[in-house]
Amino acid sequence: MSSQAVFTQGSTMRHVLAMTAASATGLLTMFGVDMVDMYFLTLLGEQELAAAVGFAGTLIFFLVAVSIGLQIALGALVARSEGARRRDLASRYCSSGLLFSFLASLAISLLGWLYLTELLQLLGASGLTLDYSIRYAGILLPNMPVLVLGMSVAAGVRALGDARRSMWATVAGSLVNAVLDPIFIFTLDWGLEGAAWASVVARMVVLGVAWHAIFYVHRLPRRISLQEFISDLRPLMRLATPAILTNLATPLGGSFVLRTMSQFGDGAVAGAAIMGRITPVAFCAIFALSSAVGPIIGQNAGAGRYDRVRSTLRDAMIFNAVYVLLVWLLLWTLGDAIVQAFSASTDAAELIRFYCDFLVGAFVFNGALFVANASFNNLHHPHWATGFNFGRALLGTIPAVYFGAKWYGATGILAGEALGALVFGFLAVFAAFRLTDRLEREHVALPETASPEGLVTERQPPL
Repeated sequence: MSSQAVFTQGSTMRHVLAMTAASATGLLTMFGVDMVDMYFLTLLGEQELAAAVGFAGTLIFFLVAVSIGLQIALGALVARSEGARRRDLASRYCSSGLLFSFLASLAISLLGWLYLTELLQLLGASGLTLDYSIRYAGILLPNMPVLVLGMSVAAGVRALGDARRSMWATVAGSLVNAVLDPIFIFTLDWGLEGAAWASVVARMVVLGVAWHAIFYVHRLPRRISLQEFISDLRPLMRLATPAILTNLATPLGGSFVLRTMSQFGDGAVAGAAIMGRITPVAFCAIFALSSAVGPIIGQNAGAGRYDRVRSTLRDAMIFNAVYVLLVWLLLWTLGDAIVQAFSASTDAAELIRFYCDFLVGAFVFNGALFVANASFNNLHHPHWATGFNFGRALLGTIPAVYFGAKWYGATGILAGEALGALVFGFLAVFAAFRLTDRLEREHVALPETASPEGLVTERQPPL
């Protein structure tokens, strides 16, 4: 069966902008609702509530990171199959990937729920904040398989080049969340639990809308046999294992940051949690960029168009730099307004102003690392992404945060976290271009040999 492979033709910058715009719209609504969540909770007048969301969110992100690795593998295999014009193979990989993602997330959420108290204490939660964190995470964790399945289905839709329908799934869920938040939190007087239940309903909506797109519109998933599923585990895990490790590095570094920040009290944790909700909204286009370039790179690599892979990387980095500079100017202007809007305490206000004034520009290196990792995953070198992400966490973030806290307190933690991304973001982009050049030389020099999965992934010299 053949397919259109839309990203192998036309302007790569246009594809980058179109995919990023569609993904950013969905992420903006989702992250915006998270920020409004935090705003509503601050209106209840307890900084422990904001701190609790910070602790619970870090834990849930740690657990979801494993499932994101599976989602990356699914998207990369579907996109590459689509680029090679093998819709039959894309359909099979999609079905196997969705089943595996669901089973893995079910096991992970069960473990997280069983050891919830111990994990939150490990992050530094205690007292009333710990009680709030347990109540909040205890509602969200059992619903995690729904979240993961919805994300995986949306990844499959994006891999086909249909960013618009993937966007609408996220937008629909976010709008439902935004409507239910004030009803559950204030009208029904459920407080923190109301915010959690609104998120549960929203996740179900995301899954429903995304499933309609992938099953009824694109007809991608199909019934697979147990033998096919077991056979597909090998290519899935070859990409998913390093991708899982790659994604674990981010919450690992984030957990150390939160644990270190907890030494300076709930006010500091609340400030970090508020910035943790504002930053994704401000940089939604950068987060979207990493998921947008993956299918573009994957389809062109599958078609052997490494010149277009290189062009996609270059266009993505130009967009990254320009966007971050504009956001830095905006947040520098709005720093005081953010402090007032969230009724931030003295400690929280100091962190927010410091971040907006001095650290926003450093996000360009995070964006560079995001784009490079997306290229590694879709060029079937996910272990490179693992190396750079763990390098940033273990050699960059953790040492810089430790000494930053020791020498400069809570603001030093934020500065150290930004510093940790600088070196590894630059090196990752350099490596992505070098990898593309190498793969292009191999593609030109050697004849094609079809892999067992039906994709042109290996080349051998002529006999």
